[in-house]
Amino acid sequence: MGPVIAIVIAIDGPAAAGKGTLSKRVAQAYGFAHLDTGALYRAVGVSVLRAGGDPADAEAAARAARALRPDDGILNDPALRNDEAAQAASKVAVVPAVRAALLDFQRRFAATPPGGAPGAVLDGRDVGTVVCPNADAKLFVTASVEVRAERRLKELRERGIPAIPSDVLEDMKARDARDSQRTVAPLLPAADAFVLDTSALDADQAFAAATAFIGTKTGFGPKV
Repeated sequence: MGPVIAIVIAIDGPAAAGKGTLSKRVAQAYGFAHLDTGALYRAVGVSVLRAGGDPADAEAAARAARALRPDDGILNDPALRNDEAAQAASKVAVVPAVRAALLDFQRRFAATPPGGAPGAVLDGRDVGTVVCPNADAKLFVTASVEVRAERRLKELRERGIPAIPSDVLEDMKARDARDSQRTVAPLLPAADAFVLDTSALDADQAFAAATAFIGTKTGFGPKV
């Protein structure tokens, strides 16, 4: 009997489309391991800062990236969500050695999910196109930029962060342009991805649509 091959589900999409919430729920429902790939860059940046280094230092950033492990508590650290972490992430993300180390991290996570899980759900920007092009099921979760800006505004206000609606919308548009036009791993659906527009869907409806698609690709339904 050969080794068991883990099922891999790739969930990509732009900011505030709902992919994070959906991917965590899918992972829990199937009993799979979950990885927020965007958190990896923030974790590397924060690790460098906590060691007293500069995230713009390529060598320090590469060391931190290579030292990252799936069971590292920093991946679930609330500090990854603050502005300092975001700024640090943008600096380490341009280092080729960091990108290479984290690409390897993501592929190993997918191939051998931690905790002996039978599968993995990875969410990010280029999981289905670059990280796991052979994933068993690929979803691209999106929504209109106006809806996504409203969601981000609500999130910021719930965290007590003052925000101006027009500024949030313009920032969202600018980020979309950067992500979709970059030369390395641009944000776009894989050719065989199921594009799930959540503009008019609530969380339950999005989950139902996603699991129905995953079922057609894998033959499996959620356990819970």
